[in-house]
Amino acid sequence: MESGDNSSTAELMSRYVSLELGYGVPKDGWRICLAHEFKEKRKPFQAKDVSLSNIVEHIGLGVRYLKWWYKKTQIEKKAPFIDMFRAIPLRQIYGAPLGGIGGGTITRGWRGEFCRWQLNPGMYHYKTVIANQFTVCLRRGGQTVYQQVLSVERPPTLQGWNWGYCGEYAFYHALYPRAWTVYPLPGQNVTLTCRQVSPVIPHDYQDSSLPVAVFVWDIENKNDYPLDVSIMLTMVNGSGHKDDKSGGHWNEPFHLEKAGESVSGVLLHHCTTVNPYTLCMAAREQSDREISHQTAFSPKGTCGVLWGDLIADGRLDSPTGSSPPTQKGEKVAAALAVGCPVPAQGHNDLEFSLAWDMPNITFGSREREHVRRYTRFFGTKADAAPSLSHHALTHYRLWERSIEEWQRPILQDSSLPSWYKSALFNELYFVVDGGTVWTELPEDSDVSGGLRSEDGGLPAQPAIIKEYGRFAYLEGQEYRMYNTYDVHFYASFALIMLWPKLALSLQYDIAGSVVSCDLTERLHLMSGRNSPVKVKNVVPHDIGDPDDEPWQRVNAYLIHDTADWKDLNLKFVLQVYRDFHLTQDTQYLQDMWPICQAVMESEMKFDTDGDGLIENSGYADQTYDGWTATGPSAYCGGLWLASVCVMCKMARLVNNEAAFQRFRDILDRGSAAFDKLLWNGQYYNYDSSGQDLSNSVMSDQCAGQWFLRASGLGDGQFQAFPKEKICSALKSVFDLNVMSFAGGQMGAVNGMRPEGVPDHSSVQSDEVWIGVVYGLAAIMIHEGMLEEGLRTAEGCYRTVWERLGMAFQTPEAYCEKGIYRSLAYMRPLSIWAMQLALDTSQPRDQAPKTTTTPTDQGC
Repeated sequence: MESGDNSSTAELMSRYVSLELGYGVPKDGWRICLAHEFKEKRKPFQAKDVSLSNIVEHIGLGVRYLKWWYKKTQIEKKAPFIDMFRAIPLRQIYGAPLGGIGGGTITRGWRGEFCRWQLNPGMYHYKTVIANQFTVCLRRGGQTVYQQVLSVERPPTLQGWNWGYCGEYAFYHALYPRAWTVYPLPGQNVTLTCRQVSPVIPHDYQDSSLPVAVFVWDIENKNDYPLDVSIMLTMVNGSGHKDDKSGGHWNEPFHLEKAGESVSGVLLHHCTTVNPYTLCMAAREQSDREISHQTAFSPKGTCGVLWGDLIADGRLDSPTGSSPPTQKGEKVAAALAVGCPVPAQGHNDLEFSLAWDMPNITFGSREREHVRRYTRFFGTKADAAPSLSHHALTHYRLWERSIEEWQRPILQDSSLPSWYKSALFNELYFVVDGGTVWTELPEDSDVSGGLRSEDGGLPAQPAIIKEYGRFAYLEGQEYRMYNTYDVHFYASFALIMLWPKLALSLQYDIAGSVVSCDLTERLHLMSGRNSPVKVKNVVPHDIGDPDDEPWQRVNAYLIHDTADWKDLNLKFVLQVYRDFHLTQDTQYLQDMWPICQAVMESEMKFDTDGDGLIENSGYADQTYDGWTATGPSAYCGGLWLASVCVMCKMARLVNNEAAFQRFRDILDRGSAAFDKLLWNGQYYNYDSSGQDLSNSVMSDQCAGQWFLRASGLGDGQFQAFPKEKICSALKSVFDLNVMSFAGGQMGAVNGMRPEGVPDHSSVQSDEVWIGVVYGLAAIMIHEGMLEEGLRTAEGCYRTVWERLGMAFQTPEAYCEKGIYRSLAYMRPLSIWAMQLALDTSQPRDQAPKTTTTPTDQGC
C-alpha cells in the first residue's frame, strides 16, 4: 500500500524542485506542490444534464421548480436552497479552513489565498481577496536583502509589491485541523514553514467554539551569518463582498495585557447593518520580537508606500489612533509586521493570530437574534477580538498537544495506509466549514412546542442543549438546509465519536421537532399537491434554511412531502440507540424511548399486507429520492428491520417486555418476508417489483446491518440478517459496484446491473456517493472484509483529493466521467464510521495489501 501512497504523492509533488521538507511537517496528510495543475476539469451537474427520459418523467416537477425558482430569485431576491441553474463552479484551490466550530469560517487556499468566507451564518461568499497576504523581509547588517509576497499570483493590482513567488519551490501539507506551507526562499538559504492551527479539539466544548486561528512561522537560517527576519500580514476590512464598499468601516491598533502576557495588533471593524463583526490581527509581545503596524491603507493602486515602509527597516510606522470611517465606495486594509533575529545556522519563530468577533447573529428572516456559543466565555458585547487573540496566542500550544494526542494512535498505526489517515482527518473540515452554527439556547425556547415528557414530549429546555448549546450544519454548501437528517445519518459518526454532546444536542432538537407540527399548507414541487409543512411523529427532512429562520421553520426542502418518507423515522431510531450504545447516557435513552415508539407507530402504515415489512410506492426514501422503487426494497426494508431490532434491544433496556415481544414478532415476520421477497441467492434485489431493473445491485443495500454493527448488535438475539447473506451481498457489491466500475479505481457506483454495467435508470443510480462509499467500507470492515473495505474507500479519496482537485470541498457525488454534484457536502464525514469499525474489529497485525486484488479472508 505504501508504494501506491508514495506514487500518488509524487504526482501532486512532481513539480517541486527543492529538497527542503520544512520544519516539523508530519509524514501523513495531503501534500501538494504550489505549482501543481490538475489535469482533469469537471463541470457541475445542472438542470441541462438531466436525461431526456427523466425530463419526460418529471416534466411537472421541472415546470413547478422553474416557477418557484423565478419567484425566489427575481421577486423575493433570495437564494434558492438548491439552485439547479447556478451551481458553484469547481475551483481547484481550497485548503484547510480557519477557525473553530460554529463561529464562522475563513478558508485559505493551498496556494495561500484567502478565498472562501462564511461569516454570515450558513451563507457562503467565494471571493479571493488578493491584498490578504503574508510577505517576508530578510535583512543582513541593517540592509534589506530580500522582500517577497509569499504568493504565486501576479495580480493586475498592487503593482508596487514583489509578486510571483515561484510555486515550484513550495509545497502545502494538510492534516486537519492543522496545515503547513513550506517556502524555501530561492537563493537565500532560508526556509520558512507556516503552520496554521485551528482549535478543533475532540471532546472540547469551549476552545473548539472559538473563531480564531494561529499562524506560526518557523524560520530556518542555513547561512553562516545571522539575519533579521520580518513577516507582514495584510488584511482588507471585509471579505471581498460588495459591502466592503458600503462605508463606515474603520480600523484601530490595540494592546492587551493579561496574566503577564501582552498582545498587540490591529482591529478592523466591519460595520454593516446586519451581522457586523470585527477582524483582528495580533501578535504576542516577547523580548526579542518587534511588532509594528499600519492602521489603514487603501488596497488599490500600487500600494508602494506600504511596501517601501517595510523594505526600509523591516518594520512599519505604527501610527497611533484609529482610522476615519470609510466613505461609500472605499475599501480599507491594515498591516501587521513581526520581526525577530535568526542566528547563523539557527532557527526562530514568529506567531500571528487571526480572530473574527461576530457574537450576535441573525439569519435571513431577521426575525430573532441568536448568540454564538463562544460568547459564553467571551461575552456578547462585540468587544472580544483582543481577548480572543490573547487566548489563541497563549493557548495554541495546548491545542496542538491535544490534537497530537488525539491523532497519534491513528498516525502511528502501521497497519493503516497513509491515504486513509489523510482522508480521516482532512474530511473533518466539514464539521467547521459546513455553514456551521453553534449557538446558545434562547431563554424563551421550547424545543418540543409545549409538549412535555409525561405527554410524549420533552422538557422545554433539555439539559444537554442548555449546557452545550444548539448545533447545526448544512447538507452542503450548495444544498443549503441545516441538519438534513437523511444525510446526517451517515455524517453523524464524526459528531458522536468526537463531540458526542453536540450529537445528542442535535438529536434532542430533532426529537422536539418530531413531536411538534406545522399544519401550514404549502405546495410540494414533486407531486404538485398542497400538504402540511410538518405533521406530528414524523422526523423533519431538515431544521431550516439559513436564509430564513432555522429551528423556527423546519423542512426547507419542499420538493417532496416528507410525511410520506419511510427512512427518516427509521434513521432517527437507529441513531438513538447507536448514540446510547456509544455514550451510555441513560437519561437520553429514557427521553427518546417514547418518541421512538411514536415514530415506529407512524411507520406501521407502510406495512400494508401485515407481513412485518414496510413497502414503497414510487420513491423509495428520502436519501435516494430520485431512484424509484416499488414494494419492499433492500434499502428501506433493511433499515426497517434494523430499526425493529434496536427497538427490541431498547425495550429490554427500559424493561418493557410487552414492547419487546411485539417488536420481536415483527422482526421475525419481517426478516422472513425480506429474504423471501428480495434475496436472489447472491445479494438483495433493489426492490421486489419484478420489473426489468428490480435486480440492480445497490451499493447501500446493507445500510441496516451497518448500523446494527456500529451499535454492537447484529448477532444472536439481536440479529436481523443472516451473516452469510450479508457477506455474499457485500462480495457482490465489491465485485460489481467497485471492481467492475472504472477499473476499480473510483469507489462504488450506487447501482450496477448484474451483467456489470452501471444502472442508468435515474440521475442517482449511476453516481458514486462518497459518503455512502465510506459507510459501505465500514460495514465491510465490521464483517471482516478489511482489505475490500479499504480498497473501496481508497478509490473515492484518490478521485476527489488527488485527481479532481476537490480538496476541502468533497462533493456529494461524481459520475465516472464529466460531472460532479454538490460541492462541499456533509455525507463524507461518514469516514469516521470506518474508524469506529476499525476500533471495534479484531486487532490488525499487518498492513493490508490494498493495491492488489483482495482475498476471500473475513466473510
